[in-house]
Formats: sequence, C-alpha cells, structure tokens
Amino acid sequence: MHLGSDILDGAANKARRSQAIDRDLVELLAHYRTQPPRGARWRIVIAGDFIDFIGMTIPSVPSPGLETPPTEEELEHGLGNAADHARLKLKRVAERHADVFGALASFVADGHALSLVHGNHDIEFYWDGVQDDFRQILLRLALETSGEELPLDRAAFLARIEFNPWFFYRDGVAYIEHGHQYDPFCATDTVMTPLSPLDPRRVARGFSDTLLRFVVRRTNGMKEHGHESVGIVHYVTFGLRLGLTGMFRLAQCFASAVVELFRLRRVYVSDAARALRHEHEQRVAKLAEATRIGKDRLRALLSLQVPPITSSIRGILASVLLDRLALALLATLSLTVLGIVSAFRGHFVWGAAGVLLAWSLLHRYLASQRVIDPADVLVERATQLARLFPAAFVVMGHTHVPVAVPAGQATYVNVGSWAEDDESSLPAARTHLVIRVGEDGAEAQFCSWDSGAPKPMALPALVPSVEEGEG
Repeated sequence: MHLGSDILDGAANKARRSQAIDRDLVELLAHYRTQPPRGARWRIVIAGDFIDFIGMTIPSVPSPGLETPPTEEELEHGLGNAADHARLKLKRVAERHADVFGALASFVADGHALSLVHGNHDIEFYWDGVQDDFRQILLRLALETSGEELPLDRAAFLARIEFNPWFFYRDGVAYIEHGHQYDPFCATDTVMTPLSPLDPRRVARGFSDTLLRFVVRRTNGMKEHGHESVGIVHYVTFGLRLGLTGMFRLAQCFASAVVELFRLRRVYVSDAARALRHEHEQRVAKLAEATRIGKDRLRALLSLQVPPITSSIRGILASVLLDRLALALLATLSLTVLGIVSAFRGHFVWGAAGVLLAWSLLHRYLASQRVIDPADVLVERATQLARLFPAAFVVMGHTHVPVAVPAGQATYVNVGSWAEDDESSLPAARTHLVIRVGEDGAEAQFCSWDSGAPKPMALPALVPSVEEGEG
C-alpha cells in the first residue's frame, strides 16, 4: 500500500499518490467489517510495505520528538530509520491517511484482528516504539468513534493488533511473507535483527533504499519502477533530457550512491556484522521455541533467502551497470589502440571485428546476469516454502504484480499492489486474497476491488486444508 510514499518535503521528485486508493481502501475495510466471517472474526494480514518509511522525505530539523542526532546523510536526504525518526514519519503518515487509519481502527474495534508482516519499505516496524505508536494511533481513533453505550475494551483492542517481523503462518491454511528476502536488491542480511552493524540505533540500509534516497528522490522525473527492462542507453538519454546542469547533478547523485554502496559492503564484512549475525541466530532460536516451528525448519527457511547485492563487489558493479560501462570503455580503448597500430601495420577491419564481437558476447553475458525482477524467483521459492510450511496458500507481495499459480501442493498468490501515483503508467491492481476456513478445509477467492465491491478473479485448483479458524 506504501502509505506516505508521496510525503516528499523538499524532494525534486514529487509524484502525488492517487487519492482514489485511500477511498477504495476505506470502502474495502468497511465492507469486510460488516460482512459476517465464517469463523469468529475476520483477520486482515497485510503482507508488507503498508507504510513507506523509506520512500518519504522529511527534512532532518530539530523536533521535540527527535532524540537521535541526524547523520550528515540524513541532513542531506531527510530523516532516517532510527526508532524516533520512524515514529515521526508514522505520525505524518497517520495525518495524511487519516481515513484509512480510522477505517482500520473501526475494523479492529468491531472485534476483528489485524496482522502486519514487515516488508522492505516498512522494516521500521521492527522498533517496539513504532509498533506501540501504531497501536495507540488506532486506539485513539477507535475511542473517538466508540459510543458510551458500547465502551471499548482497550486491552483486547490492542491485543488484536499483531506484528510479524518475518512471516505469518497458519498450519495447513496460509504461509505469508513479503518476499523481499528473495530479492538481492532489497534483502537484509539478518531478517530478525535488521540493524546497521556500525550503528544499531538504525536499521541497515540496502541497495534499493540507497538509490531511492540518493538518486530517485533527488532527480525530477525519475521513477521507482521500470528499471528491470532498461540499460545504459536509457539512463544516458534520460540524463541528456535533464540538460547540462541536470545531467551533472544526476552524475553527482549517482556517484554518491555508489560510494555509499561500497561503504555498505565494507560494513557487511566487519566484526560488528558478525556479532549481529550471532544475535540473529539467538533470536531465530527463540522464535523457533515460541512458535514450536523448530530450529531446523527455520534454518531451512533462511537457506532459501538470498544475500543482499551489497554483500559483493561484483554485485554492486553489476547492479549499477558499472561493469558494462567499464566493458564499453575497454572496447573503445582497444579500438583506439588498434586504430593507431593499424595505421602502421594494417588489418584494422579484422581486429576491430574481433574487438566488437568480444564486446558483444561479454555485454550479453553481463546483461543476462543482471536480473532485477524477482517474480520468477518468488514463484520458485513458493514451491519450496509449501514443502517446509504445509499450507493451502503461499502468499507474498513485493513485486506489485498480482499472480495466482500452482506451487507444488499449494497455490502461490502474489497480492499485487495498492500503490500508484497520479502519473503512473502502472495503475494499482487493488487486489486481495480472501481465505475462508471451515470443516471442509480452506477455500479462497482472489479479488480485485472494483466499483465499491470485491470482484472475484480466477484462481487455479485449490488444495483443501483441515484447519478451522478465522475468516
């Protein structure tokens, strides 16, 4: 949903989020709040990126609620991801999207439940203070609308709001996670302790949020999406359209981002990072005990994740196309040297043909190694997840493209996106999955929200479950 993605104070790129999204979200929440569930209550599970903490830009200015001093980078690019920075961001989001927060509050106040799975854009929900603020915001809104005849049980209300730092699982019914841990551009090294090794007051920064802060938000006209299908020529052409000053500024932003990526690489191999991985293992062990899932199964789940792209020098070079740029420069230099030598010895045509052939083959190889769109990886991982966590449905988000396909003995569903801006060429799908559990097992409808009502979409054959519970 990426609420807050258009809070861009002082940013060059100020695409406005479509306000129709909020209206549709409010309608959806009101619809299910009043529809009788098959079980005792409805539970909404948001599969990550509900709040766009990393996508918003709020200047780092003195504030009564700000205790963590901003870094030089945060002074330049806006508030970061320390707990108090994130709490200020959440406050702004709740003000901007008051109707959506109010609808969520009414949903929970009516006895239903809300579960939030962290995504790469709202990993700041890791902080207890951010979770507490979120609950208190909803509680305050619920109290404002509750009548004296039906007093609200505050403790029960707060207990129905839960946060899942990694995944949501109901045996035989559904396994749900965001999916960014299978995307090297967005993955974090330690999912249960996603902290910066050198400054544990902050969340670890990855490739995507670095480029977003350093380049995208500072460059007018640059989009967050669509980079998986373009190459160097596209970016050169884009830079030329900015004019000489704009192109120079873009080059500066890009260079700063590359320097930051290599700084993250150094942090990745530090002693502090190794200590953080040890703490992560301890938290995984505690999670295994608390959920009775078992250490072996959680370790197998961790083995499916991919390392962040910033963990390797080659990955960084490929991700920002520097490997292909270096190859092009090497080919140009080779042709220049060949031209000088050929002036005395001849045979330029054959030599040039060899250089160009080698450049073409290497360029194609490097291009094939740079895979940005993780959609196919998520489908492949879903089949393995279904074996580790028996469920009728394996559900993810992240790619923003709705999908429903078989995944072994389960059905993999990507719930798409509710995020778009007014100028986007990729309108939000407004899709959601409705799972009902009864005596005969789990059944589901994949729906889009259309004209004030859920519109069923096609799903492949479903696998029955044996567990009863919430709708």
